[in-house]
Amino acid sequence: MKRSLLLFAALCAASFCAHAQDDQNVVDEPTVQVTATRQAQTVDASLADVTVITRADIDASGAADLYDLLRTQAGVDVARSGGPGEQTSLFLRGSNSNHVLVLVDGVRIASTGTGGVDFSLLPLDAIERIEIVRGPRAAYWGSDAIGGVVQVFTRKLSGPAAAVQYGSYDDASLSTGIGDWNDRGGFSVLAGIRHVRGFSAQNPEGFSYDPDDDGLRNRNLAATGEVKLGTQTLSANTLYSDSVNEFDQGVSHTIEQDLGAALAGDVTDRWFQKLSLGSARDDLNTPDFFELFRSRRQSATWLNIFTLDEHQTLTAGIERVHESGENVDTFANSDVFDQSRDNTALFGGWSGHLQTFDWEVAARHDHNSVFGGATTASGALGWRVAPALRITASFGQGFRAPSLNEQFSPGYGGLFAGNPELRPERSRTSEIGAEWTPAGDFSLKLAAYHTDIDDLIDFTGPLFQAENTERARIDGVELETHWQRDGWRVDGNATWQNARDPQTGEHLLRRASRKGDVALTRIFNDRLNAALELYAEGPRPDLGGPLPGYGLINARMNIVLSRAWQLHLRAENLADRTYSLIRGYNTPGRSGWIELAWSPHG
Repeated sequence: MKRSLLLFAALCAASFCAHAQDDQNVVDEPTVQVTATRQAQTVDASLADVTVITRADIDASGAADLYDLLRTQAGVDVARSGGPGEQTSLFLRGSNSNHVLVLVDGVRIASTGTGGVDFSLLPLDAIERIEIVRGPRAAYWGSDAIGGVVQVFTRKLSGPAAAVQYGSYDDASLSTGIGDWNDRGGFSVLAGIRHVRGFSAQNPEGFSYDPDDDGLRNRNLAATGEVKLGTQTLSANTLYSDSVNEFDQGVSHTIEQDLGAALAGDVTDRWFQKLSLGSARDDLNTPDFFELFRSRRQSATWLNIFTLDEHQTLTAGIERVHESGENVDTFANSDVFDQSRDNTALFGGWSGHLQTFDWEVAARHDHNSVFGGATTASGALGWRVAPALRITASFGQGFRAPSLNEQFSPGYGGLFAGNPELRPERSRTSEIGAEWTPAGDFSLKLAAYHTDIDDLIDFTGPLFQAENTERARIDGVELETHWQRDGWRVDGNATWQNARDPQTGEHLLRRASRKGDVALTRIFNDRLNAALELYAEGPRPDLGGPLPGYGLINARMNIVLSRAWQLHLRAENLADRTYSLIRGYNTPGRSGWIELAWSPHG
C-alpha cells in the first residue's frame, strides 16, 4: 500500500480544507455557521473569525481521525501523547487546552472533573461538520470559551451509507448507517468501530517507557431524528462512544455519551425560540491506577431571537446547568470525592447592519453555586471600506470555572489538593482583522489579537495546593489565503504567536511561536482530484527544554468510481521525518490510509 501511495505522492496531498471533487467553480453558496452568536449566520457576514469544515472537506481529506483535521488549522496547536487514542490537548490561539469550549450538537462535553476533552472519542465518520470560532465567546456561551469554541455536529444520512478504511499500524475502521428525511422530519443512525494496533506511545526518553504497541479499540453510535409540529420542530440526537486505550502504564476504558433534545421554530414572523435539553456523561476507568472518574452534566437552555427589522436582531436566553463529578478508589471501593454544583446564566446580544457597517454587542452573567458570579461582555464592529475589503475590530471578555478536581480533590497524601475558594480564571482579548476578496477566485484574511489572562490556577506552595497565582499574555497574528482557477487550488495559512508568562517571560508549553500549512490541489475533473500539502512548525517549549521544529509532506487523492462509490487515499509524513510533539512520546512515521465509501444517495 505504501508503494502505491508513493506513486501518486507528487500529485496529491492531504488538504483538509480542500473542497470535494465536484467543486470546480469558485462561486458557492455562502457557508452558514451557528456557533459564533448562537444564531444562523454566513461565515463571510460574521464578525468573529470562523472556519467551517464540511462533510465534503472531511471526505476529501481522507483523514483517519479528528486530530488530523484540526492540527493544521490556523491558530490551533495540538499535542498528542503517542498515536491514535492517546491523550490529546488542543490549544486555540495560544490559550490553555481547557480554555476551549467543545460542543457536540450544542452539548458541552468537557469532563467536569478534569475540564479536558478526549478527542479520540469523537469518531470522524459520525461528524457532519465542524465549526471553529476563534476568540472569546463567553458572552454567549459562558465558561471555557477564552481561546474560542469548537462545535461538532453529527451526521444526517439521507439514505444507506457505509465506509471501510485501512491504514498503517493496522488501523482499521468500519461504519454503516441509514437515514431518511422528508418535509415532516426524518431520522439518521450511524454505527462504527475502529481498531488500531498502533505503536509504542513512549520512547526511551519517556518516564515509563515500554516498547510494546499501544492501540485503540472504539465502538460508536450516532443517531438523530426530528418531526415537524406545526411551526415548531422537535428534534433529538445522541452520540455514544466506547473506547479502550492502551498506554505504556496500562489500559484505560472511557465511555462518552451525549444526549440532546430541542423544540425550535418561529413563534411569530419576528420571534424564533429554541428550548433545548442536554446531558453529557463521561466515565474514565484506569484499573492499573485503581481510579474511576465519573462526570455528569445536565443543561437546559431557552434561546430567543427577535427580528427588530430587516437590519437588526436581538438575542436573549437563560441557561441552567447542573454538574457533578465523582472520583472512586476502585481498590478500596470508596469515594475519593463526590461533588456537584449548579450554574444559572442570563445572556443577550444585539447585532445589526447599516449600509457599510456591521455591529454586535453581547453580555452574560453566570451565577455558580460554588464560586459566585461572573459577568462577561463583548463587542465587535465591521466596516466594509470597499466592495472587496472589510475591516473588523472586537473586544471580548472570558472566564473559566475551576474544575471539580481543582476545587475538591483531596490530592495525594495532602499534596496537590483542590481548593474550594478558587476564583474563575478571567481574560480580556482585543482583535483587529481584515478580509480582502479582490476577485471571486482569491481571498486573503488577516487577524491580529492580544489576550491577557489573570487568576490562572496553578498548584503551588509547600503542599502544591491549587491557587489563583498565574498570569498569561498572548499576542498573535493569523493569515489565511485561498486561490482557485482552471482546476488548480491553493489553500494556505500561517500563525505567529507569543504565548508567555508576563512575570517571568517564559513561553507557555507546547505552543509553537510559528506554524504554517500550504496545500496545492489539482482538480482534474468531477471524478478525480489530488493534492500535495506542506505543514511546518517551529520550535516549541516543553518540559526539559525546547523541542525542535519540523516539517511534514502529506498527500491525498480522491476518485469517484461511480455515483455511489468513492475511493479516498491519504499519505502522511512522506519523508519519514522523526519529530516530537511532547518530550518522550512518539509520533507516526511514514504512513498511509485507503478508504472505500458507499452512498447511493450522495
